[in-house]
Amino acid sequence: MTADRFIPYRKQDIVEMCLREFDFDDSSSLFRQFCDLLSNSLHVEYHKTVEQLKNDYAPFDPNADTKPLTPFTAEHKAQCQARFANTFARVLNAANFERITEQDLQDALTEESLFKVRLEVEFDDFEQVVFYRRGESQLTETITSVFGLRKQTINFTNYDRVAVFITFKDKAHFESKKKSLIGFEPGSTIVKLFQNVPKADLEMLFPNSEVRMRPIDKAVIGASAVVGGAVVLVTKLGASLVLLATLLAFWFGWRAESVEMTQQHFISLAIGLGVFGGFIFKEWSKFKNRKIKFMKALSDNLYFKNLDNNAGVFHTLIDAAEDEDFKEAVLAYSFLLNCPEGCRSATIDQQIEHWFKSHYQCQLDFEISDALSKLERMQLVTVKDGIYHAVSLEKAKQQLVRGC
Repeated sequence: MTADRFIPYRKQDIVEMCLREFDFDDSSSLFRQFCDLLSNSLHVEYHKTVEQLKNDYAPFDPNADTKPLTPFTAEHKAQCQARFANTFARVLNAANFERITEQDLQDALTEESLFKVRLEVEFDDFEQVVFYRRGESQLTETITSVFGLRKQTINFTNYDRVAVFITFKDKAHFESKKKSLIGFEPGSTIVKLFQNVPKADLEMLFPNSEVRMRPIDKAVIGASAVVGGAVVLVTKLGASLVLLATLLAFWFGWRAESVEMTQQHFISLAIGLGVFGGFIFKEWSKFKNRKIKFMKALSDNLYFKNLDNNAGVFHTLIDAAEDEDFKEAVLAYSFLLNCPEGCRSATIDQQIEHWFKSHYQCQLDFEISDALSKLERMQLVTVKDGIYHAVSLEKAKQQLVRGC
């Protein structure tokens, strides 16, 4: 498994880790002030981004409770759609999310679900489908089968966070298929955020996924119905069916001896047919109840995995991107500050990754290029001939004050 770009520590923890590691005894309060100013500066920048996202999402927000000043034209919607997709992807990248490939999605559709539900997805209903994930881990889980008599331990890939971006096709598409969307508007874009999603269960995150019976479930119900039906036919309808067969044989000339049907025979036949009809209804109800049980398992699973929806996702992801930018910048600046003679980017990158691995047993793919570009933009570092130097804490604080 490849190292993750995500830094699995809170902002405040990173600040404390840097204070413990480096000699900030005489300037620890100054370093904390620098961190507060850096956090405020990044917050102002990302506030503009979230406002842009909200404005571009407005034309196709399925949860909007406000009225547009002027009707949205098709051209305006297309422009907003393009800007929104680009900004959203940029925010996810800043939050250190990775895009889930088409192959990963196909694997999810073919692999067996952990909660034993088979789902089918109609991809033709979507104009655009993009999945992102952050935090990949290998987990184990014990599942039961054969009515709980057999236990099996399986290993699976789990994603800590999964962001979903889906745009439905327009109204004409669904009208041509004579199909309606329940809970979603044609042409709208939905954005969702989930937690702790097994890779094999990614298909359950699609809004139009439908529960299908697995072959083993159909076999169990089918076998039960065949055996039960045979028993009912023999015990309740056996004599009546034999009598009816001989009567038909007499009518068609296959039997010479006449057959007499009394009132008792007709009553027995009617009772037997009623019992058999009741059995058929019972088996059909059993099939429907099993499907409802699977649908409940799906909804329960999604209920506890769903973190946020649509416009609410922006604030969660913006906050995550802001945190990641802060942590990357503080780490790079702290290591450069501890290196008065300056360092190249590759050296700083190796030092930070080794520090996390040796001190905190954390395998990390540190984004040194992003960290240094932020520090350069804020004029907190200088670079000459590929060697970076951190400005002093006092100067960095003054620079951030001017920037705010």
